[in-house]
Amino acid sequence: MISQSQKKGLYLVSTPIGNLGDLTIRALEILKNSELILCEDTRVSIKLLNHFNIKTQLIAFHKFNERKKTKDIINHLMNGKIISLISDAGTPAISDPGKILVKECIGKDIPVTPIPGVSSVITSLSISGFSDKFIFFGFLEEKKNKLIKELEFLSKIDCSIVIFIPPKKLTKNVETLINFFSKREIVLCREMTKLHEEFIRCKVEDLKKIKISDKGELTIVISEVKKNKNPLGFLSESDKKIIKRMLKNKSIRDIIKSLSHKGIQKKIIYDYCLEVKNDK
Repeated sequence: MISQSQKKGLYLVSTPIGNLGDLTIRALEILKNSELILCEDTRVSIKLLNHFNIKTQLIAFHKFNERKKTKDIINHLMNGKIISLISDAGTPAISDPGKILVKECIGKDIPVTPIPGVSSVITSLSISGFSDKFIFFGFLEEKKNKLIKELEFLSKIDCSIVIFIPPKKLTKNVETLINFFSKREIVLCREMTKLHEEFIRCKVEDLKKIKISDKGELTIVISEVKKNKNPLGFLSESDKKIIKRMLKNKSIRDIIKSLSHKGIQKKIIYDYCLEVKNDK
């Protein structure tokens, strides 16, 4: 039965990313009051509807039929239908079908209402401990040359990066990730909110040591560029050896500049250079 207070139009309804208990009360009400529900895979979405005893008709709406179906859906909406769009998990139209339909609705002044809920992007970022300044890039390209261009672009951005990637694809491209992000940290978020939820934290360069399960959904968060800080204000033995070697043909100024990426205080480097020179 349609609520008298519910306006006509398209509703973008966020659904749980795993745990069905995360469906909001508002989302449940909207879905029950909709006349049609568009979904990626009816076999997946029927489980959600059955769990909450939602009797609304499901219509398959995915990347292979989105353009073809949009015209019919627009006609339904212009005739006053209340239609909801859901994805298999999370927020529709974000790395999922829906963008074409939303754009058509906007062009024809059909109301589009977002119904927010759980997001794997925000959930993974919140658990990462990384900077809350971030870029969400969705799924990476399949072709190797395009993938490399994307990673090269992302490697130049100094903020947290959230990416969707199938486990097998991550395993296949570990070396490529290391090449671009070796100095950063990473969190692998697998099966979030589900029974086998798992968070794996490591440096990107250590990814090749991690055994990644082929099963489940995977969201990864790559950290902002981590500045190497030396809060104790001392030089390691390896730093001292480097400085001694550099003093043979470089000025103290050049040495300080060369070691600036290590985050060591300039005065510490300067004082040690003088100490070495005075000992000669």
